[in-house]
Amino acid sequence: MITQEMSARPVTPWDILVEKLALLSEQAESIADLDASFLETLSESLALAQGMNPYIGSITTEESVDLQNLVERTQTEDWQKRFQEGDTTLGLEKEMVSGHIEGQFLKMLVHATQAKAILEIGLFTGYSALAMAEALPADGEIVACEIDPYAADFARRCFEATAHNSKIAIEVGPAKDSLLTLAGQGRQFELIFIDADKAGYIAYLDFVISNGLLAKSGLIVIDNTLMQGEPYTRKDIGANGEAIDKFNQFVAADRRVEQVVLPIRDGITLIRIL
Repeated sequence: MITQEMSARPVTPWDILVEKLALLSEQAESIADLDASFLETLSESLALAQGMNPYIGSITTEESVDLQNLVERTQTEDWQKRFQEGDTTLGLEKEMVSGHIEGQFLKMLVHATQAKAILEIGLFTGYSALAMAEALPADGEIVACEIDPYAADFARRCFEATAHNSKIAIEVGPAKDSLLTLAGQGRQFELIFIDADKAGYIAYLDFVISNGLLAKSGLIVIDNTLMQGEPYTRKDIGANGEAIDKFNQFVAADRRVEQVVLPIRDGITLIRIL
């Protein structure tokens, strides 16, 4: 759940590429007698990469005032202080918000699937949940699982200021416990969005499939499946990058499903059960 739209820190493969091209361009300008055609090609490459995301944002349907307010509240919260003071036990960051483009993409998926019941694993401050709720009919519902009580309360306060609050039910605690309860109740969902701890992705997906939580013809959406490019560049790969790589290989080998990975922001995988 990371968005470059709200941060100067590059946190998607594309934005990292833009930063590196900008650095190369700056360094090249200081090199004497460098071939002019090389500088021109480098400049054109930077412009091509640098302009894409802003352009996409400018021609994508604008986010709602409620979503804008949620982003502002998330940005102005001192998450480091919350962690230091023990309000949250997780290293939460403002960059974990899904953001404009992904939010609109999720809304489109709600419309396309005609979902009335949605399961979200990993809520944070609720951007993706609220975006999907805006696309739900009045009698639709999102069950959002969040392990961190502070984040869950923060999201709840944001939802209460909107007309879609009644569509969102927050389950606080380990997702595996919430999933067990939902499966025991015989619940099914037309759309399932997974954006939680990366090490838990395989278990979440396997549980969803094995316990019938996805309705027939439903869709599973997985976030961050390119994880800043770490799974395929293998450069300075961290624990999350390793976990995502293992997850991606698991999905690719799973004959129960069909999937496609989209290079939207930090990578989104769409999965359907065969």
